[in-house]
Amino acid sequence: MDQGTSDSRQREEERPDPEELLRRYNLRDSDLGTGPLGEVGGSVSPGQDSQSPRRGRLRVYLAAAAGAGKTYALLNEGHRRENRGTDVVVGYVETHRRLQTEAQLGDLKVMPRKKITYRGVTLEEMDTEAILALHPRVALVDELAHTNVPGSKHAKRYQDVEELLNAGIDVVTTLNIQHLESLNDLVESITGVRVRETLPDRILDQADEVELIDISPHALRQRMRHGNIYSADRVEPALSNFFREGNLTALRELALRRTAEKTESQLHQYMADHGIKQIWPATERVLVGFDHRPHTRQVLRDAWRLAHGLHADLIAISIQPEGYLALSSRLISFLKYGKDASQQRERALRRLEEHAVFAEDLGAEVIRTKGHNIARTLVEVVKERQVTQIVLGQPSRSRWEEILRGSMINRLLRLDVGIDIHLVPQDRDQQD
Repeated sequence: MDQGTSDSRQREEERPDPEELLRRYNLRDSDLGTGPLGEVGGSVSPGQDSQSPRRGRLRVYLAAAAGAGKTYALLNEGHRRENRGTDVVVGYVETHRRLQTEAQLGDLKVMPRKKITYRGVTLEEMDTEAILALHPRVALVDELAHTNVPGSKHAKRYQDVEELLNAGIDVVTTLNIQHLESLNDLVESITGVRVRETLPDRILDQADEVELIDISPHALRQRMRHGNIYSADRVEPALSNFFREGNLTALRELALRRTAEKTESQLHQYMADHGIKQIWPATERVLVGFDHRPHTRQVLRDAWRLAHGLHADLIAISIQPEGYLALSSRLISFLKYGKDASQQRERALRRLEEHAVFAEDLGAEVIRTKGHNIARTLVEVVKERQVTQIVLGQPSRSRWEEILRGSMINRLLRLDVGIDIHLVPQDRDQQD
């Protein structure tokens, strides 16, 4: 089979089944309460529930690397829920013969594995059909990114998990950060290892809960030296290759960042669901406005120092005027420069591009947008990105410019954005 055919088949296998999508989003006629001709109030078939089963909740234990303690935490969670009277089964757990992990299994109910023969070798996989038939409240499923043996119903274990979730079964699972598809190239550049088993980022994005199982690189390497992760003959090769301290530090940062992104997404969703309009400064974010003026470089530097001191993200924004603002800008340019106005605009555009590159060099995320009202557009971005500090350059407009366009700073203050606004003064020799 050529590579193109293989890639096409893999994409086909990872594509959600249409029936699953209909069930997940309640798009069947019975879900909508319509009869066969579209009438409201259609009957339900005998034995069929009037509503589709709720989708199960997905909880993911995420870690930087193997040996961090994900499976141990998974089993501990199983015991906790079982002690509360919840029906829990171990759908699939890989202990890797680690004594502490095997002991943690305890008396949890373990589902027998399905045996599949491939090329004369009999291998074991999770028996998804048996779990569906038993229909427990919670299934513990280890190694979410695992690739199933050819001949299995699904190519990947996360697809088995999706089937359990669609049936209304809660799933608790484990994942190492290097298995995310979007990070595949980055992980290879860091570790020198191409990770073959990956899963789409959407699986983690759609998880109801993501809990980071964190451990310092030094502690993880010590755990390995003590024989708690690999057998003795594998320890030194692992420590010298994938488990180098630099690799583990980089992977840990990736895991921390991805967990923070998930938390931020959940916070924004909560605020949207509850109609919360004000800014919740859970983390510091600095927004700096930049334009074509020479003074802009100093503004960007000051904003970077502020963000660096606060350990905050830095966002640089340029807002191109539209409508009346754009027209007034052209008029002012003509009044100031006459026939040289077009050349002046070209020089301004070049400086604007240079300042955008400079902002990126400082590590800022650069946003370019347009607006009829600069102040209002700025406030919209502040609320959308949960900005906590704004840095702007001191205005350098003439009296005519103030008459034609007004003061953006005054408009911003009248909008009562409710966050700190920093104005960076400029020298006269920096003015256009």
